[in-house]
Amino acid sequence: MGRNILYMVFLINYLMPSLGLGQGFNMVGLVSEESGLPIPFASVSIEGSTKGALANEDGLFELSSSTHKFYIQVSAIGFKKIRQEIILNSSGTNTYTFILPYENTAFDEVVVSGTLNPVTRLESPVPVEIYTPKFFQRNPTPNVFEALQNVNGVRPQINCNVCNTGDIHINGLEGPYTMVLLDGMPIVSGLSTVYGLSGIPNSLIERVEIVKGPASSLYGSEAVGGLINIITKSPVKAPKFSLDAMSSSWAEMNLDLGYKQAIGKNIQTLTGLNYYQYTNPKDLNADNFTDVTLQKRVSVFHKWSVEHSKNKFFNLAGRYFYEDRWGGEMNWKPEFRGGDEIYAESIYTKRWEVLGQYELPVKEDIKLAFSYNNHQQNSFYGTTPFHADQQISFAQLIWNKNIEKHNLLAGMAIRHTYYDDNTPATALETNLDVSSPQNDLLPGVFVQDEFKVNDKVRLLSGYRFDHHPKHGGIHTPRIALKYSPNKVSVIRLNAGTGFRVVNIFTEDHAALTGAREVIIRENLNPERSYNANLNYMTKIITANTGFIGLDFTAFYTYFTNRITPDYTSNAQLIIYDNLDGFAISKGLSANIDLNMKNGLVLAAGGTLMSNTLHENGFVSRPLLTEKFNGTWSASLPLQTLPLTIDYTGNLYSPMLLPVLGELDPRPENSPWWSIQNIQLTYNLLKTNLEIYAGIKNLLNFTPPSNSIARSFDPFDKEVLFNSLGEPMVTPNNPYALTFDPSYVFAPNQGRRGFLGLRWSLN
Repeated sequence: MGRNILYMVFLINYLMPSLGLGQGFNMVGLVSEESGLPIPFASVSIEGSTKGALANEDGLFELSSSTHKFYIQVSAIGFKKIRQEIILNSSGTNTYTFILPYENTAFDEVVVSGTLNPVTRLESPVPVEIYTPKFFQRNPTPNVFEALQNVNGVRPQINCNVCNTGDIHINGLEGPYTMVLLDGMPIVSGLSTVYGLSGIPNSLIERVEIVKGPASSLYGSEAVGGLINIITKSPVKAPKFSLDAMSSSWAEMNLDLGYKQAIGKNIQTLTGLNYYQYTNPKDLNADNFTDVTLQKRVSVFHKWSVEHSKNKFFNLAGRYFYEDRWGGEMNWKPEFRGGDEIYAESIYTKRWEVLGQYELPVKEDIKLAFSYNNHQQNSFYGTTPFHADQQISFAQLIWNKNIEKHNLLAGMAIRHTYYDDNTPATALETNLDVSSPQNDLLPGVFVQDEFKVNDKVRLLSGYRFDHHPKHGGIHTPRIALKYSPNKVSVIRLNAGTGFRVVNIFTEDHAALTGAREVIIRENLNPERSYNANLNYMTKIITANTGFIGLDFTAFYTYFTNRITPDYTSNAQLIIYDNLDGFAISKGLSANIDLNMKNGLVLAAGGTLMSNTLHENGFVSRPLLTEKFNGTWSASLPLQTLPLTIDYTGNLYSPMLLPVLGELDPRPENSPWWSIQNIQLTYNLLKTNLEIYAGIKNLLNFTPPSNSIARSFDPFDKEVLFNSLGEPMVTPNNPYALTFDPSYVFAPNQGRRGFLGLRWSLN
């Protein structure tokens, strides 16, 4: 009835005067969404002519034609263009309704990380953020670790001024709370969280899915702060050949290669190679230490996709990674490794991994996923050796079933971790000279039910039980409610619990450099948390801007136990113990995306957060946790040239830093800081060849030049200690400091230019 009234009003006001002229054929049209809502300002044109019209704010338009038969094209930002044949009558009213399907925007992309089921992002009860290669290409980087710097709420944290290793923070929570998956397999943990991320070839990444907030009910330990799922390209869909080569004015060189090959009708393979080299030591802050770690890195990746029965696949992948990196005094050479003449941190890494997924040849939807990795570390931090061996095996059987309005998922998982090193972390309590490797088996079961109440409401409930050999049973339930008031908006409420079995990985550089001693006061219990988050996501289509995407989230996590290293009680110690109290992580996050009709794409995000520890009546803030971070990007294609301009950046508020006692002259808080980049990309049409160039760190921001305490005395040969082992004030040491490279909050690499090319053959 309402639609007919709109037609009648429109006829009276617009169509009748033109009919009175008696010229040509006339029509009235309505452009609407699949839900029936009108699409304002849609574009309507007659194919092969210059005639067209623009729908008004109610989705209505009028159009006249000199012929009665033609094809019409209807399009709108955020919707798929349609083409339809029109045959008009010479008399009477010609009325048409055009229904445009939704475009495959980021809201409609398929995600798997939130529920282990492939669903569109808009339909997922768990909020999942998606980042495609196009996003990362706006600021090209040689590895995934650096690529995440422009994701709102996610911060790659460098933990050492000398060796530049680090981890990934989500919403202010430290790296151990972030689970990193490769094709859904939890193989990036422990040692590889620090080193393994740098060896994943960017050219083989199909997308990165990020879930902010605990996901322990599906993924178990470590997924307390969130998870990052790096999904590699399918051999079926990947280009036949791809190349991405880049170099910078600092003499960095990065090469990514990809090659696809078919073996018969049922087997597709994909091979990837990443090589990175930086062998040009720089010391722009004049502290006699390398500003950036020197590296030689190679990673080889191979993936098979086998169709073993009708619509059933077996996917298998393997990767080998080797890296040689060192940072230290400018005149260091490999023959000084492990000695006390010239200081450096030299790290050799060898890692190989296998992962796969097998769809069982049965009627039911049953999948077996598995992975294995072996990580070997051979390192020296000055005179301190660190040698480690880590092996992680994982297997998971998942059954998925649709029963009327229920989507049921159940699974069994088992994870075995072997870890040994030459530090007290794996030594016998009664004899620190005897190694006692970690050798844990962690089995678990989980079940999940996604119930479609109606077209607008979905309810997801899940439960997981894990059994740890030391800590017994661990329960992690969760619940999620999704309400969709319309086709382009969704409200999600998620609540549940998280847990993490603490494994003190002694890549704590303040300890390894000899600056601090690690003290473990008691047996460390699993960390446990209760969490809730509220998410609202929508998209808006307007006449002037085109497409606008909005995403708002409020998050809250309450820890009943949290293991945080204590650097402040004693400047010479790192103390670990269970929390005698509670901890809270909370905040607000917002993202906005604008897709203009002229091709301009704008994106911006910001996260306000608070992380506090409440213990013995005192409230403290963990080190290296900011209260605000923001990111932005702008991408403008120039219509007259095949050229695109990209501008990206981030902004961080001050964070607490690990100073060495009350006399330390360095500030306890970092300043506000920002890394901004600009890039020009020239696209040679019809060749799939892109040439890109730009400047990184436009503002030339670097941390203070005195970030490394007593860089002139890295072995503390001129430091005098009292009977308590504390450094004393002397004329040569007026601030009672020791050598310490852990005062770090930002990359130490200044402004630099870069040039690269990207080519693919489909």
